[in-house]
Amino acid sequence: MSPTSLDLVKTAETLPDEEVVRRILQGETALFELIMRRYNQRLYRAAMAILRDDAEAEDVMQDAYVRAYEHLAQFAGRSQFSTWLTRIAIHEALSRSQRRKRTEQFSAHDSHEGIRDGEVNVAADALNPEQQVSVSELRGALEVAILSIPEQYRLVLMMRDVEQLNTQETASALDLSEENVKVRLHRARAMVRKNLFARAGADAPAAFGFMGQRCDRLVARVMDRVGSASK
Repeated sequence: MSPTSLDLVKTAETLPDEEVVRRILQGETALFELIMRRYNQRLYRAAMAILRDDAEAEDVMQDAYVRAYEHLAQFAGRSQFSTWLTRIAIHEALSRSQRRKRTEQFSAHDSHEGIRDGEVNVAADALNPEQQVSVSELRGALEVAILSIPEQYRLVLMMRDVEQLNTQETASALDLSEENVKVRLHRARAMVRKNLFARAGADAPAAFGFMGQRCDRLVARVMDRVGSASK
């Protein structure tokens, strides 16, 4: 990025999303980087909740950002921009998940191992209550537990307890009623062993991080793609 573009992004850091979008549409395309850096972690978590695959989640993020950029003028402001963007990522992830299910063949043993009547024995041996584990080990166990539960509950849990959206924001992003969000969250927390989640405590929002070099790499790739598409 040129110094001019970098300065442009820095001066816009405190602007609300809608103003950033307006300026992008007026030609300040470098500001799209700011949008990505604001929402990389949220989109990664949403994609991971559906796909449970790190590389595929990152691919979905790229596709979602490019699609959002291409349709930026269609953002009507009827919901928050973050909600609009999250819905695009969820749609991309669900589409990829459906394609994967159609093309891959899973054995009955592999696809149902550990699952019985819709319930999951979540991370049964992840932690011994008497064992002292490091924060990183606990976070890893929590991530395994979250990824082990069914998608409809996993996605709500990811948005509410990990991304820390409120009930209204989650309902809007997932196109659910607030009551449905509450019910699914309750069931999801029950599936993720209560003692495991309680011990993770305040560290839960640090799970499924998407920062540093990974964030920089994705931003660079998307900016290259939208730049090429604009030529």
